[in-house]
Amino acid sequence: MVMLLTGGAGYIGSHTALVLLEAGYEVVVYDNLSNASRESLRRVEKLTGRSLTFIEADIRDTPRLQQALTEHQVDAVIHFAGLKAVGESTQKPLAYYENNVGGTLSLCEAMRAAEVRTLVFSSSATVYAESDDMPLTEAAPTGRPTNPYGSSKLMIEWMLQDLYAANPDWSIAILRYFNPAGAHESGEIGEDPNGIPNNLLPYVSQVAIGRLPQLSIYGDDYPTPDGTGVRDYIHVMDLAEGHLKAAHAITDKAGLHTWNLGAGKGHSVLEAVRAFERVSGREVPYQIVGRRPGDIAQCWANPHKAETELDWQCRRTIDDIMADAWRWQSQNPQGYDDSPA
Repeated sequence: MVMLLTGGAGYIGSHTALVLLEAGYEVVVYDNLSNASRESLRRVEKLTGRSLTFIEADIRDTPRLQQALTEHQVDAVIHFAGLKAVGESTQKPLAYYENNVGGTLSLCEAMRAAEVRTLVFSSSATVYAESDDMPLTEAAPTGRPTNPYGSSKLMIEWMLQDLYAANPDWSIAILRYFNPAGAHESGEIGEDPNGIPNNLLPYVSQVAIGRLPQLSIYGDDYPTPDGTGVRDYIHVMDLAEGHLKAAHAITDKAGLHTWNLGAGKGHSVLEAVRAFERVSGREVPYQIVGRRPGDIAQCWANPHKAETELDWQCRRTIDDIMADAWRWQSQNPQGYDDSPA
């Protein structure tokens, strides 16, 4: 079976490519490398002992997408491609709508033309309405997200719901991620963002390795036990395995399904920092700064639906996340830039 991964050279995409190759899939990665490295895929091939196909192209290029789907006889698509920084999205909303919403429209048009009807979509817990009622189930109300990134993900969900209503021969899985973190246990692949990291773990890791002077914690006045934001940190390998399970579930079976992928428990920013320090043996200096636009106080998942319907659950702990993140960063102080050209 041939699986095309848009944005497959990125953080979650590369780990999912590895899991799919290990499971026997043929993998085609379609990525413009705007926030990813070709080196991640070379390492995936090394780890699995299998080769994949790489196409450097933009998700908004509908004819190129259709060509890729047809030439490689693709059976299904996992759609990761898109911009993903919450804070940046508040400064550049049009870029997020163009890339995320426009790119998904382009993909669906190409899939329709190529007669590929099976799609796994990388959504986000940011689509849920702000709530004090935790944990969140898939039935929790969506709302007006607090940032354009979340709005773009919700718009895409609406688009896919409308697409399925009009064309019920499609098989679509919407996966609402909580907070992916960590790295492959080998330390060979991990999260390597461009510039100052937007996510907590690469920021913490880069402070610990000496690339950044200190961590900025955005707000300590939230209504949480220690005042810092509470999030559901899910190991990236558990998340990647969730994509494999979702792909299995919807193959050759029309329908539209939504699943939360999260660990089912929340940890505050300060708790996560202390876990990292405990596992790595490194002190992480930090400063408290003002709240970041678009952030909410707390968010964690009820993953019961995915556990029962996909036979999936998180197997890795917060300490596993921290240990693997530190292994990746300590073995690759400059990320993929450490690799020879």
